[in-house]
Amino acid sequence: MATKTSERDYRYGFSMPDTSVYRSPKGLSKKIVERISYLKGEPDWMRRFRLRSYDIFRAKKMPSWGVNLSNLNFDDIHYFVKPTDKKSNNWSTLPRQIKNTFDKLGIPEAEKNIFAGVGAQYDSEVVYHSLKQNLEKKGVIFLDTDAALKQYPEIFQEYFGKAIPPGDNKFAALNSAVWSGGSFVYVPSGISVEIPLQAYFRINSKAMGQFERTLIIAEPGSNVHYLEACSAPLYSQNSLHSAVVEIFVKKHAKVQYTTIQNWSDNVYNLVTKRAFVKEEGSMRWIDGNIGSKVTMKYPSGVLQEKGAKLEVLSFALASRNQIQDAGGKAIHLAPYTSSNIVSKSISQGGGKSIFRALTRIAKNAKKSKTHMRCDALILDNESKADTFPNFQIDENDVVATHEATVGKIGQEQLFYLMSRGLTEEDATRMIVGGFLEPITREIPLEYALELNRLMNMEIKGF
Repeated sequence: MATKTSERDYRYGFSMPDTSVYRSPKGLSKKIVERISYLKGEPDWMRRFRLRSYDIFRAKKMPSWGVNLSNLNFDDIHYFVKPTDKKSNNWSTLPRQIKNTFDKLGIPEAEKNIFAGVGAQYDSEVVYHSLKQNLEKKGVIFLDTDAALKQYPEIFQEYFGKAIPPGDNKFAALNSAVWSGGSFVYVPSGISVEIPLQAYFRINSKAMGQFERTLIIAEPGSNVHYLEACSAPLYSQNSLHSAVVEIFVKKHAKVQYTTIQNWSDNVYNLVTKRAFVKEEGSMRWIDGNIGSKVTMKYPSGVLQEKGAKLEVLSFALASRNQIQDAGGKAIHLAPYTSSNIVSKSISQGGGKSIFRALTRIAKNAKKSKTHMRCDALILDNESKADTFPNFQIDENDVVATHEATVGKIGQEQLFYLMSRGLTEEDATRMIVGGFLEPITREIPLEYALELNRLMNMEIKGF
């Protein structure tokens, strides 16, 4: 999960020989969109949905705000790479190169020791999936999204594209046209999934786009934690990751969605994530961004009914040649709703971190509360940090607060720790660890330990 400036330093920068069974030509056309749908054996309504989304993608302009994306060449990308003819629920039956990749990443071992279910996506498709039998017996569904389309068509069609329609933005339209893989989670009423479900997304091919689609439905009174991690090899050519995540949190349900993305620094990471939250429901996004060339990601929640809650906790590390543009969005549509958006960012080596957040409180969303906080730590004179908080409030009877800090590591802190025998590098790492602790403590222990190790690898030379 660490991204470095050389393949020697980047632990996840290895690549395997490309043994894919199908690769679409570079560039995107209606013919390629139809080919993807045909190869997947999809129903006609999905083929029409894809083609309509393609037209929307072509019509929409690139975002005029935020990071400059003019160097992203849509014609230099493979939009569908099929790694193998079949997926498996047994690691030993995967093709050798794919199995070796996930062995190196430690996914099979993590499944045995940590998770209630695991999905593993390699390039454009999920190649492995599992769920513990006790959860299956309770009616929990955890499948790759392609399989869910065929096995649970009524549930799938009821929710797919409803939180994030193709017209939402250009990259949501692109994903809707060429989506492949991702996770489908359905938790019945009153069921609590005590151990996290996990998905791992790996790009192996050069100059490809990964467009997984994740759909989570938590019925009333249910509880689930979904955790995803991402990585890719280091190549000289750019790749694109553009996912869409839709979550439906019903009355009194609780969902936590944790992301630790560690794409290599040739990946554009442009993601749309949104949850609809019903009465007294609770949605929590924990969003970690270490790698990528450019990240633009703002997990959001639409608080539709009384007492709905949203929390977005994000952290980002922007190193050399990286821009981390992240934050969150909260839309309050009902009274007594609450939101909390907290961001921690670190910039080093000339990297740039940007906090971008929006809170909108509609008329009649009385007694709503919202809080926004951004803390930025800059480790050298070449790096930058910007904050762009945005409040749009149409109701008087609310509480809205905002805090922001931008600073450098104090010489007094360094002096104190170094006087106790620490090197300057170790003292810096300790200060950074304390800076991030309010967010990293919310991550499962095994991931928090790995994240701290990766951050220690990143924070060096200061």
